[in-house]
Amino acid sequence: MSEDNLPYDLGYRMPAEWERHEATWIAWPKNPDSFPAEILPEVENAYIKIIEELKKSEKVNILVDDMQAEKAVKGFLKAKGVSASNLALHRIPTSDVWFRDYGPIFITRKDPPKALAYTKWVFNAWGSKYDDLKRDSEVPERMPIKDITKFEAQMVLEGGSIDTNGLGTFITTEQCLLNRNRNPTLNRPGIESRLRNYLGATNIIWLKDGIIGDDTDGHVDDIARFVNSNTIVCATESDKSDANYAALADNLSALKRAKDHSGVKLNVVQLPMPKAVVYNGLRLPASYANFYIANGVVLVPVFNDANDAKALRILSSLFPGRRVVGIDCRALVYGFGAIHCITQQQPSII
Repeated sequence: MSEDNLPYDLGYRMPAEWERHEATWIAWPKNPDSFPAEILPEVENAYIKIIEELKKSEKVNILVDDMQAEKAVKGFLKAKGVSASNLALHRIPTSDVWFRDYGPIFITRKDPPKALAYTKWVFNAWGSKYDDLKRDSEVPERMPIKDITKFEAQMVLEGGSIDTNGLGTFITTEQCLLNRNRNPTLNRPGIESRLRNYLGATNIIWLKDGIIGDDTDGHVDDIARFVNSNTIVCATESDKSDANYAALADNLSALKRAKDHSGVKLNVVQLPMPKAVVYNGLRLPASYANFYIANGVVLVPVFNDANDAKALRILSSLFPGRRVVGIDCRALVYGFGAIHCITQQQPSII
């Protein structure tokens, strides 16, 4: 179902990721371009650990292509000792696993009557870089959420390009949202208007650039993330010779000047970067900022790096009510993403 009125006018907003979830949505990996045969088993092992941790505190919805894929995934999960509790498999074909970017972005209304809705955006495979992946733009239409109100924004937007504190303050990057390969007919005010009308963004903090190796043109979920309404972690690089140093230093400076929805300066916590993760001479977008906040746990990508422990300690101090668990993402990042990229939260309205 859909409505003609704008979500913001009806009292909807995009909740913060740490607010209560009804479920997490993911798609099972299988695309050989993202994960060749020699990489896929390690990616599947990472998925197993992610699913095991998530299902302890919320339902996990897994997209599989068809009946044959469903049978294979069920068998694999069983062989790995993963019980069927809190799991649901859905036969919904996908081209790849980056559900954060092509899946629905859910919004909620707390004022009576409480309600859950979702926003449908256009996914053009990160500026038409991968034409065969554009089919995933229609995944939300196939999901079992047809009884939930839909709002169609008619704008290119990926979920990984934004982050919010749930109170109207959003962070994003100019490199991505102002890129001409996304919405060439929309200027900054036009984009800000769409984000306000469909997600409740009343205070947008614009950073400049993302990290090297990120084929999404600077997604913010690799560089800066809210951890509470006034605190944000910012990825920083200590090595001045590193290609990411200048851009991350600029982002840190911008966040230190920024203010939240109430006009108060943000509390900015620096998060280290791992050393460069390189595969066949190609630098991959490895970042601890690509963590996912679930009901009972925060899942953090780690890379067998000296800074893994430091990143986990920092995030543990910021999420005292949740377990903070590192997931080896050296294989997953081969596909140019990590834990936040493959997940999407469905908030609870209870």
